[in-house]
Amino acid sequence: MAGYIEDRWLKKRPDKQTGKRERTTLYGKGLRYRVKGIPGVQDRSFATSEDAKQWLASAKTDSGRGEFVDPRDGSISMADYIVEHWWPGRTDEPSTAGPLRSRIWNHIIPLMGDVPLKDIDASTLRTFKAALLRRVEGSTAEVIWGHLTSILNSAVDDKRLLRNPVKVHQSVKRPRRAEKKAKAWTRAIADAVRTHLQERYRFAVDLGLGLGLRQGEAFGLAEEDFDFEAGVVHVRRQLRWDIKGRAYFCLPKGGKTREVPLSPNLAARTRAHFRRFPPVGCTLPWRNPEAPATALEEKQRKPITAMLVLTTSHGNRIYYRTWNERSWKPALAAAGVLRIVGEKVQHYGGRVRRYPAFELSRSDMFHVLRHTYASVQLEAGESVVSLSTWLGHASPKITLDHYAHFMPGAGFRGLAAMDAWLEQDHQHKIPQKSLLAGRTTQLTMNPQVKDMISVAGNVNVKYKETARGGLAVNIIEC
Repeated sequence: MAGYIEDRWLKKRPDKQTGKRERTTLYGKGLRYRVKGIPGVQDRSFATSEDAKQWLASAKTDSGRGEFVDPRDGSISMADYIVEHWWPGRTDEPSTAGPLRSRIWNHIIPLMGDVPLKDIDASTLRTFKAALLRRVEGSTAEVIWGHLTSILNSAVDDKRLLRNPVKVHQSVKRPRRAEKKAKAWTRAIADAVRTHLQERYRFAVDLGLGLGLRQGEAFGLAEEDFDFEAGVVHVRRQLRWDIKGRAYFCLPKGGKTREVPLSPNLAARTRAHFRRFPPVGCTLPWRNPEAPATALEEKQRKPITAMLVLTTSHGNRIYYRTWNERSWKPALAAAGVLRIVGEKVQHYGGRVRRYPAFELSRSDMFHVLRHTYASVQLEAGESVVSLSTWLGHASPKITLDHYAHFMPGAGFRGLAAMDAWLEQDHQHKIPQKSLLAGRTTQLTMNPQVKDMISVAGNVNVKYKETARGGLAVNIIEC
């Protein structure tokens, strides 16, 4: 196998006359022994030949296994690795890239940016976790920890680390968000909020409750997505915004389109809304609002036009932040769901506008309509598999994780069955859903059978164990 040690201070071949190796021009300068010639491994110098031999043997073995990681490559700082190597290779959607970049540049780089990758140990991770939890809530810290894990996984793939420190140091547990059950509204609250919205926006509540749509999916829904004859709604796009507030269309979350059943009453409300507020055409880029730089990007980002069913009074597409602050939260406050805790003052040129400031309540934002849709479906006994498909979840497990507490009688059916097994009289009961249920009352017995049963009640049977471990009748006493 390739690989050898070079003496930088003395020439390889001895002098023919003296028989001694002559000094090179590098004699006395730097480290004397250099390991060279290992494919894919950078040369490295050592002060003693013994150190060089040990490193050569280890490097050759690791290189042959494909596991060699040069420690010098891990000397790069976390910040430099992120900025120069990790971030440029990301291909996230603009709506995802903005928050992702914000969390990394505001938390990971300030707290760990100066630490070389190879120096990240358990102590470093504990310090980072403690500092992070002083900055953000546990739910946000869990997301940021996931970003850190992804960065270090990439460093392993780039041969800058042998193993991911987050996975190696099991004593440092990732931050975890406090477990919160999905919240659903009652019929009274939903009706109250809908009533206090502007008339043109009440249909947004119908879409959230009747189809389980996310906010971006509701704002991106078009007239052509409604198939009244088939009784379904095609969820094919969502309206999103990048970090600069520029709107664009893209596929629903997870890149999955889906069909959701359209109830007759929702179909009637939809037709009424179309008559009162006709859909408006909106043309936006697909996937990315940035100007295309190549022919391929031009093709991928080609603008599409959709006849949006939810628009502003000026006939424009809705901007979610304005809608949340000017329409949704005031309706929540009017319905008694949120409290007004202050006032916001905004300056527009020479004008001053004052708006109410509301308490924070993420559980009562538009997504609560989606939770309510799921709760109604499950309480009605709908299949979890079907509901998972309608919600656009990757698997039914996600649906169960979020909404199992909405299932009626969850946990109590098994409790009742176990309680029946432990009854003191040990009477065997036929389950109500058994095929034999209802037939036992039709059985009739003749007098001879009844006499035999009465006699059997006074029979005492004794058993003894045989040599082979079985049981045999020993004595029968009547």
